[in-house]
Amino acid sequence: MTEPLKKGDRVEWHSSGGTSRGEIKEVITEPTDFKNHHFAASQEHPEYLVESEKSGKQAIHKAEALKKIQD
Repeated sequence: MTEPLKKGDRVEWHSSGGTSRGEIKEVITEPTDFKNHHFAASQEHPEYLVESEKSGKQAIHKAEALKKIQD
């Protein structure tokens, strides 16, 4: 089993422009709304608020969409 993701981890994910990199800013463990979208996060299935290194924009992703990278 892989190590769980946590706040401060550097990650990468696929975006419309290719691959993006950034940092996890928050682990979301309850349903929440963000940028007019509903995210059904829970303790069992957390989602992650990430901030892009390049653009500074934030987005929420599921763990499956993120890959932890080394500093």
